[in-house]
Amino acid sequence: MKTLSYEEKVEILKSLLKRLNKGESVEKLREEFRDVLASVSPVEIPFIEQELVREGVPVREILRMCDMHAELFYEALKSREIKGVPKGHPLDLLMKENEEIVKLAEKLSLYSTVLAERGDGVSLDELSEMLRRLSVSLRRHYVKNQMLLFPYLERLGIAAVPRVLWGREDQVLGRIRKLSASLGDGAGSIAVKLREVSREVADLVFRENKILYPTLWALLEEEDWAAVALEADKIGYIVEVEGEWRPRAKPRYPFQLKPTTLEEKLEKLPPEVRRLAKGGEPDDYEVAREGDVELGTGFLSPAELSGLFRGLPLEITFAGRDDRVRFFSSSMLMEGFIRTKTILGRRIEYCHPPRLEGLVKSTVEKLKRGEKDFEVFWTRIRGRTVRVLISAVRSNDGEYLGVLEIVEDFTDILENPEEVKKSVVVL
Repeated sequence: MKTLSYEEKVEILKSLLKRLNKGESVEKLREEFRDVLASVSPVEIPFIEQELVREGVPVREILRMCDMHAELFYEALKSREIKGVPKGHPLDLLMKENEEIVKLAEKLSLYSTVLAERGDGVSLDELSEMLRRLSVSLRRHYVKNQMLLFPYLERLGIAAVPRVLWGREDQVLGRIRKLSASLGDGAGSIAVKLREVSREVADLVFRENKILYPTLWALLEEEDWAAVALEADKIGYIVEVEGEWRPRAKPRYPFQLKPTTLEEKLEKLPPEVRRLAKGGEPDDYEVAREGDVELGTGFLSPAELSGLFRGLPLEITFAGRDDRVRFFSSSMLMEGFIRTKTILGRRIEYCHPPRLEGLVKSTVEKLKRGEKDFEVFWTRIRGRTVRVLISAVRSNDGEYLGVLEIVEDFTDILENPEEVKKSVVVL
């Protein structure tokens, strides 16, 4: 077979996807396109996926094509390594997490074999617990990809790669949920589903270790990894953190990357990635604008901040460390206690009936002393059941700054729990 250019590969793979979409046999197409699929570099796959997504090809069809490619290129990808990752670095810990995830996937595969061969010999309780552990581990692992790493790729103009990977991650978690709910089915059916889940989990592990993580290792700099490490610590790892990586650079978040960043790094990338990455359009959106209020977790204009509070399905009142009311919100979605601007500067306990003054003061004092972080009370307002949560407001260093009273209407939830349950969807 002649050597194909990148453009030729893309066009051939498009024809493969069209035929897949028309319902042609996967086995037949796999054999027909074997040479082409095997010739696609693992580094090219994310960029081909990105191009196909841009052209409107459904993600589910791209996933099917990737399954074919994975089978034919798995051995080649197994030889790829990332060198020079310090111990305790977030990438080191993510790859260690994948080692644990593979162990769980291999155990599922073993269960599958036992069920298929014997029809029993596996405790359903043990299997249920294994699936729960796997689901919890995957969620914690995937959320770090989705919320910490993918934003950097998107900022650098490689937006479709995260969409495809996130689609696969969702697909795996969905299969685990369905499998957990069908453990009462026959052994043969469970065995097949276990094998599918095990294969898909292992497939995602090798895609991360051999495609996603090498790409990020080439693109991200120390300050980017410093931000990833900081945020990953908040999420937590599924492995023990051995060795603390101490970056010398100040954390840099995706929105702080300059639009020219990818261009500056092209020479650092492998030739095939360099060629493909040139087609990406970096995201130059500016998060912080003149006049915005920096809130630690984001930036809002005063108008946005005011509108945000009105759009919340709850109302809040804030009193500072001197117990004087400094702020209250008014919701468009619910009506709580009547409050007016005339209470600004008023003592928080005077905003309540005299019969509750002692309760309010004692609650606030407990929060000030650090005996509690919050107290919950239930009451009724105009026939509605309302929860009143009084919470301490503290600085990042734990210094007491004031008290927050949150009023939220729970009537519909308490009076129509079955209707609420019917509307629950897995997000």
